[in-house]
Amino acid sequence: MSDGRPLRIMRFGAGSLSELAEVCAEAGIERPLLVATRRGASSIGPLPVIGVYDGVQPHVPVETVREAAAQAVELDADGLVGLGGGSAMDTCKAAVAELAQTGREPLPRIVAVPTTYAGAEWTPYYGMRLGPGRKGGGSDPRSTPIAAIYDPVLTLGLPLEVTVGTSMNAMAHCAEAYYHPSAAPRAARHADTGATAIGHALPIVVERPDGIYGRSRLLEGAHRAALALAESGVCLAHAMAQGIGGRYGVPQGSANAVCLPVALRFNAGAVPEAVERLATALQTDDAPGRIEALAALGGFGRLRDLGVPEPGLEELAALITARPGAKANPRPASVEDVARLLEAVW
Repeated sequence: MSDGRPLRIMRFGAGSLSELAEVCAEAGIERPLLVATRRGASSIGPLPVIGVYDGVQPHVPVETVREAAAQAVELDADGLVGLGGGSAMDTCKAAVAELAQTGREPLPRIVAVPTTYAGAEWTPYYGMRLGPGRKGGGSDPRSTPIAAIYDPVLTLGLPLEVTVGTSMNAMAHCAEAYYHPSAAPRAARHADTGATAIGHALPIVVERPDGIYGRSRLLEGAHRAALALAESGVCLAHAMAQGIGGRYGVPQGSANAVCLPVALRFNAGAVPEAVERLATALQTDDAPGRIEALAALGGFGRLRDLGVPEPGLEELAALITARPGAKANPRPASVEDVARLLEAVW
């Protein structure tokens, strides 16, 4: 592209997974390896791939990254097809980064096939669990997916909790794109569309989870949220969710559902125009309140309901403030500040 941004290959619509072979060919991939959970791999019919790595796990244990990278080398794969949620995408990205460290060339290219609304398709960022209670991650431009296939049929059986939780993860991408210090102007434009689509479609999907219209609109919102993230970064809400997930194994979307409203209220005084723009996109005058209402559709409200114990919140706050997202927040957040926010939603 003329502005230096990478070319993005995309297919969208019911049944678009059938175009995987065409997408791989367009991306220059001849030997794709499918990367998914065991359940995800078994739920899909035959695909034009040379093999399957079905060891994807929540929060991406570093051991699974090494397994996926080793299988890619063993099969001489020149592409990874990440099918699933954020964990599948992060496994692919981290595996490419792992191979890059070994000097392997050429590196596999990634095709993302999201089956949730996590919105990790267009960024080089990935998270990993390095050990019990320890979540790390990284970023490598070579790990950015080159293509994505958005097939809403793949989301029809998604449980309510995952539907709402991953939608709130996408909503957090939109919200933080408005005020991340490195955000490009186009990040907010993507966030406008993404937040509006998610706010409109999520209640429809909850009421009729087997409806292709609602699922398509919600997936469109997640796509826009992914583009918003690609043009910005994460701030305090994500840092809180990542810290909670790394410490207690809580899905990132579930944690964002609880943490995003309180983080928005914390930031509102520092970036009022950004929070007001989010409210406009959500067609409300109270963005945090509207997000709380959307999160409640999945039963999200308090950290205690996610299994987070009250003892240790200050220690958890210290881990959160050390994360890059907290350091990028437009309003400085001390350990005491974050501890108070955690207590407020416990």
